[in-house]
Amino acid sequence: MTLLIIGIVAFLGLHLVPTLSGLRERLVARLGEGAYKGLFALLSIAAFILLVYGFAKAPVIQVWSPPSWTRWVAIVLMVPAFIFLVAAYVPGQIKAKLKHPFLVAIKTWALAHLAANGDLASIILFASFLAYAAYDRITLKGRPDRGIVVAPRSGPASNDAIVIVLGVVLYLAFLFWLHPLLIGTSPLPK
Repeated sequence: MTLLIIGIVAFLGLHLVPTLSGLRERLVARLGEGAYKGLFALLSIAAFILLVYGFAKAPVIQVWSPPSWTRWVAIVLMVPAFIFLVAAYVPGQIKAKLKHPFLVAIKTWALAHLAANGDLASIILFASFLAYAAYDRITLKGRPDRGIVVAPRSGPASNDAIVIVLGVVLYLAFLFWLHPLLIGTSPLPK
């Protein structure tokens, strides 16, 4: 459990840097934009690997036993989560309405997994990401938009059809193939 907590603190702590008034700007001034982004990416990958490894090695301590129907809640909530994730990178009406679809995707993903998982490691992981995404969304009002991919907020409505199709395809790939492969368990009820 210790590695999981260290991984979460390192990953989310690193992602808090842009939310802290002026810290990112001071680091960019000192390191340069390219070096800052490279170091941020490298540290993010290392922290993410630690987080995943820590989660995989965490003991299963059951805090509560979710009813079987909560698995279906998670399966249903993940459809819009994947659509919102894709919408973050494709300008359209969905992106314009949500303003920050990536953070909405994280919150939806976290809520879905909190509903379906009752073990301590899952609660710590998903609650941490939910809290981070809520905090990040609140602090966005006071800082410039620095998305990974800078795209206009609004685009043609036809882009929304692309977002929905890509989101559903990604969702289905994750549901049937990638989740069992990467996470080691199928989200589908047996």
